[in-house]
Amino acid sequence: MKRFLFVFLCFSLSLHAGLKIEITKGDIMPDPIAIVDFYNPDEIDKLGQDIAKVLTNDLEASGLFVAIGKTAFLQTSESLVKGGPNMNNWRPLKARFLVYGEVKRSSGDKISISFRLFDVLTGQQMQGLSFDGEQKNWRRMTHIIADNIYGRVTGETGVFDSKIFFIEDMNNDRKNPKKRMMVMDWDGFNQQELTDGKNLVLTPRVSPDAKKIAYLAYINDQPRVYVMDLKTKSSKELGHFPGMTYAPRFSPDSKKIVLSFEKSGASAVYIMDIASGKLTQLTEHRSIDTSPCFSPDGNQIVFVSDRDGPCPQLFIMNTDGSNVKRISFGKDRVRYFQPTWSPRGDLITFTKQVGQTFYIGVIAPDGTGERLIAQGYLVESPTWSPNGRYIMYTREGSIRDKSQIDMIDLTGRNRRRIPTQKGASDGSWSPLMTNIVANE
Repeated sequence: MKRFLFVFLCFSLSLHAGLKIEITKGDIMPDPIAIVDFYNPDEIDKLGQDIAKVLTNDLEASGLFVAIGKTAFLQTSESLVKGGPNMNNWRPLKARFLVYGEVKRSSGDKISISFRLFDVLTGQQMQGLSFDGEQKNWRRMTHIIADNIYGRVTGETGVFDSKIFFIEDMNNDRKNPKKRMMVMDWDGFNQQELTDGKNLVLTPRVSPDAKKIAYLAYINDQPRVYVMDLKTKSSKELGHFPGMTYAPRFSPDSKKIVLSFEKSGASAVYIMDIASGKLTQLTEHRSIDTSPCFSPDGNQIVFVSDRDGPCPQLFIMNTDGSNVKRISFGKDRVRYFQPTWSPRGDLITFTKQVGQTFYIGVIAPDGTGERLIAQGYLVESPTWSPNGRYIMYTREGSIRDKSQIDMIDLTGRNRRRIPTQKGASDGSWSPLMTNIVANE
């Protein structure tokens, strides 16, 4: 991953007034953007068209941009690269932004992709960057470009140079399921298997440093907790507990996991040090405490418990088990599951069941501002985007439908299906991979 070389060209650092967009609530009118096929003088396959296609899909998926049809364009990619844009050709199209660029051979199997972003209203260049890398990595280079455009316009980090770890349903058999762990780009491309399907695997959870995956595997019908090194693809068993074990999650420093397991009919929350295997018990085995998740600062844990009644609710405690507070107050037949803390720390997403209907929702850590943003026959397993502005979750339309992974923004109005070859569930969204490389 270190083979990407970032060369900054004409990079204007000052944000234009009024360009920062609030994407957490309300109606959003996407900005029209003209994305021209990249100039491809060396005729490297159809990369010029393919890069523009991936850029368009990335930016439109954000809900903040709508691409203008290319048949209306009055300038070619060649004329843009060689002579620059004439804004009189773009303003009649109602374009707010213009993106064009060039892909060319640098040496051997290496290519260079450069782009420029313009504010059509002011006629000013907002950004110009170039990326060098192997041709086989052109999709990732394009996702990085999309992240830069998204960041330049919104003032926030992007989401597109990221991975989704998930469970693939290999046979769609509910009685004898065969499942394996997979990884793919955020948009469903480059799917690769991580386990072979010989053992049932569930609940993959990627570490904040993107180097490890924690998951459950059933060996001889017994649940065991494993951590996989994503570089070597080797797995280490962390624990074999006598009762049912539930979804482990990493601490912000990736050195510990928090999990719950059952004993004498009740489950409690524990923290495990990965290096030593030492367990620290946080709650008692007096009720069903499950689905724990660290806050991004590592100071608190959100979890689910039925300690106040038959229907599980959301609770927060300190990481030493003290100061337990209830933050959800659902009435009869209202159940909460699978809370996950936003990487921004401002919200917690969850699955909610009201009668026979399931919802995906968000709530502030102090219990205020609960909002439901998706619903269906079965929606569950929410996972946050790296910037905390989008959520992926599992959706089933009916008992006969295969499970799918959907993405939605925090307004609840922009929903997209992530394409997978077979049934997919239990997604875990990685951090932004560009940031991981930069910190190594």
